[in-house]
Amino acid sequence: MLQPMTRRSAFAMLAAGAVVAACNENPVTGRSQLVLVDDAMLAQLGEQAWRDALSKMPRTQSPALQTRLERIGARIVDASGRTNENWEFAVFDSPEVNAFVLPGGKVAFYSGLMELAGGDGEIAAVMGHEVGHVEARHAAERMSQQLLVQLGVQAASLVLSEEYGANAGAIAGALGMGVMYGVVLPYSRKHELEADALGVKLMRDAAYDPGDAVRFWEKMVASNGQRPKALEWLSTHPADDTRLVELRRAAAAPAPG
Repeated sequence: MLQPMTRRSAFAMLAAGAVVAACNENPVTGRSQLVLVDDAMLAQLGEQAWRDALSKMPRTQSPALQTRLERIGARIVDASGRTNENWEFAVFDSPEVNAFVLPGGKVAFYSGLMELAGGDGEIAAVMGHEVGHVEARHAAERMSQQLLVQLGVQAASLVLSEEYGANAGAIAGALGMGVMYGVVLPYSRKHELEADALGVKLMRDAAYDPGDAVRFWEKMVASNGQRPKALEWLSTHPADDTRLVELRRAAAAPAPG
């Protein structure tokens, strides 16, 4: 005899169905990804965030820095084959040693990073890393993971309310934190290492020396000085030692024949 479906089993079936339907293989990374959001929506969000950044953050007053970034960016993008996207590059006037990429191909470098870098190859290392994030669809994957965590916490709260009543929310929240530290943050660290490896490949394809990626990150580590380092398991970025080991391995690997 058929038994009535409980909320527990209904949410389990819905969640499982959503994950199966949204998992597909990324041709660049060769691994399966959970993607619940579409590229057009992400590009629109990226465009909005980019226009906001351009309106609020001061741009460099050096035409030479801007031209240099655009030239290196175009070379890395050509190597990626993603020339159909609306790429834009900007140098923001800030001593911060940082760069970021937004969905839709919007890449920003801070002038502090460009000053720390030596030749074009070291800037290309960071550019390759940022374009690697786009190739690997990391923004879509991370947003999808966050959505799934939210869905899971809400579902768990409803399911647990059958047994734990008023305590259900607190228990579901603890489960959500467990997913964050056990799944989402490690995936973020995996994304950073994956972008590093893809960046080295793009550098090689664009005829830059992959060893410049190692040299740049050695400078980054040295510039950190004695600042306290976050525990790797609580961070969205891999530890410096982990990153350097993987970069050296990628740079030393022979180019595909």
